[in-house]
Amino acid sequence: MRGLMKLVVMLTLAAVGFYYIMSVQQQWGRKVKPFTISDFHRAVKDERIDGVIAIRESNNPMATGKLRDGTEFRATLPNDLRTTYEFLDRHSGTARYETKRSPFPGLASLLPFLIMVLIMGGLLVFWMRSMQATGNQAMQFGRSRARRYEKTEAQQSFDDVAGAEEAKEELAEVIDFLKHPEKFQALGAKIPRGVLLVGPPGCGKTLLARAVAGEADVPFFHVSGSDFVEMFVGVGASRIRDLFDQARSHAPCLIFIDELDAVGRLRFAGIGGGHDEREQTLNELLVQMDGFDPNNGIILMAATNRPDVLDPALQRPGRFDRQIIVDNPDSKGRKEILKVHSTDKTMAENVDLEKIAKRTPGLSGADLANILNEAALLAARRDKKQIEMVDVGDAVEKVMAGPERRSRVIKEEERRILAYHEAGHALVTKLLPNGDIVHKVTIVPRGMALGYTLQLPEEDRYIIRRAELLDRLSSLLGGRAAEHLVFNEITTGAQNDLERATELARRMVCQFGMSDKLGPVALGRPAGPVFLGRDLVEDRNYSEEIASQIDREVRSLVDECYERARQLMSDNREALDRVVNQLLEKETIDSDELDELIEGTPVLFPANGSSKEQEAAGDDTA
Repeated sequence: MRGLMKLVVMLTLAAVGFYYIMSVQQQWGRKVKPFTISDFHRAVKDERIDGVIAIRESNNPMATGKLRDGTEFRATLPNDLRTTYEFLDRHSGTARYETKRSPFPGLASLLPFLIMVLIMGGLLVFWMRSMQATGNQAMQFGRSRARRYEKTEAQQSFDDVAGAEEAKEELAEVIDFLKHPEKFQALGAKIPRGVLLVGPPGCGKTLLARAVAGEADVPFFHVSGSDFVEMFVGVGASRIRDLFDQARSHAPCLIFIDELDAVGRLRFAGIGGGHDEREQTLNELLVQMDGFDPNNGIILMAATNRPDVLDPALQRPGRFDRQIIVDNPDSKGRKEILKVHSTDKTMAENVDLEKIAKRTPGLSGADLANILNEAALLAARRDKKQIEMVDVGDAVEKVMAGPERRSRVIKEEERRILAYHEAGHALVTKLLPNGDIVHKVTIVPRGMALGYTLQLPEEDRYIIRRAELLDRLSSLLGGRAAEHLVFNEITTGAQNDLERATELARRMVCQFGMSDKLGPVALGRPAGPVFLGRDLVEDRNYSEEIASQIDREVRSLVDECYERARQLMSDNREALDRVVNQLLEKETIDSDELDELIEGTPVLFPANGSSKEQEAAGDDTA
């Protein structure tokens, strides 16, 4: 029925438009000479009119006809046609006239208006139909965009989450409260109203929330923090209210807000003062969290990687009064994560997940999942039926250093400089007592680097001694020192090394209190506009004199470690040349080959420390 109505309206519009166009074409398509009433009278008297004079009776009378020379004319007549008829009766001569009466006076002048009305009416009907078909979404700005999950819809459980055992225990307590609230209420216990998951990106905060949705026997509402704030004033606060109204109607339930910092930033510090839309949304969230009964079964979860920029009112008891730290996994956690992500992949027997876990310190769960996915892609590209250890090793390097670029052509002279640079890093790291394990040295370009030395700690480290930092500084400067020693020249290849070394030395002086002259003090603290991230500007809480001392201490540390690395390679020049010759020949050296090349090379000990401790450290390292 609706289709038939649309067809009728379209045909009507088409017919009216066609009639109007044809009438205009007939009226204006010919060359018609306009006559005044005097011209018309003169042509009649002179008998220059040939044929019939057509007189149209309407609100604007008009006479049309043709002259003897073939020219058509049109003359506007006075409203009183009686005088015109009398004049024609007296002077028309051979010409005769006839009268045409329009059945619809003024229809031609009304046609444009009628067409416009019909078009606007059709557009209005179409818009109203579209609004009804889309559920009137334009009128529902204030409705929450949260999606509700039931247990049957969730795909993850706690078995799919590895490397976060403590966080799972904390969240299991929340789920237990939702399933058996009477057990807690009998003892007078109150479950936290809000649970805040805090941790770096990719560590599994959202995955934990999905696992909670799969484990809980209650509805689970998921929404992003950015879904609340819009350009229209009051929309965010309205969506907060609607979200909690839905939660109350489905209690007991869980609400999860991902990326809470998008809506929960500190108030009175951003653009717009204290009355912008984001702050109104935050105020409504604070009211809703502290307004419902703690025993009605509504628990709010949220995740963020920027807890430092959250408003303090969000983190007080009664709101988000429990924080769960979800940090990057340790070696054992990385192994469990690799097991989880390898279940759906065809792995060869030679793949050692424990070895991979030790080679990936500091990586998050998302990084580990990406490594196994890259390994699967590499194996498929190599036409293999299984993912082998070499594929996983190449994937680790691709994720950590970038894709390999063997097509880049490097001149032989530059290859030699590059080989000495990377050999300098590897030799200094290998010979220092606190150096990390060198897994690989290569001069094959990968990512943005022309070559690299892959060195990783033997185990996860949480506290680093001053001697270890000094050895790390020497290792960073080893490439620059090797270039200077061999070629008596320096290049731009050490730019990133110098940046990292200078930053490490400055942190040792300003943050770690490892300067003998300045002592155990922390100099400078990060500050700045909270709206922009709170860490863009450093607040200098020291004088110009202390600033000058900081610069001298940083320079002293860098110079000392640079000279240390240079002296080490000068004393072991033969080992350095052996490593370089092997690199130029094979382009890549692994850990075992490096050990063979530098076997028997003495170790340079740090200046501070007893000789017995140094000898023990040297025996363990060499």
